[in-house]
Amino acid sequence: MEEIIYNVTINIEESVHDDWLVWIKTKHIPDMLATKKFSKAKMCRVLVDEDMGGITYSVQYTCKNMETLQAYYKEDADNMRSEGMKLFPNKFVAFRTEMEIITELHS
Repeated sequence: MEEIIYNVTINIEESVHDDWLVWIKTKHIPDMLATKKFSKAKMCRVLVDEDMGGITYSVQYTCKNMETLQAYYKEDADNMRSEGMKLFPNKFVAFRTEMEIITELHS
């Protein structure tokens, strides 16, 4: 089984951080899961002080394969990205990484 993690790393300005945090947790991540392309999402705060300031988060969405992720890009990505840009214009930077899960161990 070829699970893929679609990782989105976001640096958000402190001036809008609190509103953005509520939005991403209560609206954006649930909307991403509602596309039915992802089986789960994990949100983490990145524990590093950025030279540019702001607060950095990583949101990791798990999907079953690359075809499913490509379907997300084709069918949902533009719409999902546009809402954040409208609500928080020029207040964040984001970059995306695709990762294939090789192994996962639990104690």
